[in-house]
Amino acid sequence: MGDISRSWWLLLIRGLAAIVFGILALSWPGLTLLVLVVFFGVYAIVSGASELFAGFRHGARSRAWLIISGILGVLAGIVAFVWPGLTAVALLYIIAFWAVFSGVAEIVAGVQLRKVIDNEWMFIVGGVLSVIFGVLLLIWPGAGLLGLAWLIGVFAILYGIAMIALSLRVKNFTSRAGIP
Repeated sequence: MGDISRSWWLLLIRGLAAIVFGILALSWPGLTLLVLVVFFGVYAIVSGASELFAGFRHGARSRAWLIISGILGVLAGIVAFVWPGLTAVALLYIIAFWAVFSGVAEIVAGVQLRKVIDNEWMFIVGGVLSVIFGVLLLIWPGAGLLGLAWLIGVFAILYGIAMIALSLRVKNFTSRAGIP
């Protein structure tokens, strides 16, 4: 339990990165695909790296899901930087599949976390939002870049809020449990 409690700040960093990413996507929706690729690449690498770090710190329960999701997040970010000229549709599919997979991984990890912390649901909410976001992108791939930027921005802000709420819940659990 101590490993999860001491890692509350990783969830906070993921949440803050998601909100910053979301605000940037909403603030400049008319910018080129290159800027969106950079925003996504930075976010995916930060999110993936924090999942990897958490995966190596946690017990066997959710380790594999966090590590796999973290590796895919970092790889998605690297792909975004290596091939910045991707078309909007190609980027849309990368983001969609990454969102669906990471969302499923977070739902599984959240269910396992519920076995450790009573009534823990924010990780599952973040995962469900991620899956819904990915599926919506797959259903409507013809959406314009402006619509994609707004959809990504709103998703990232909602997801970030869920991760920050989870981090505070885990931190408060640390305080109540007397874990240093």
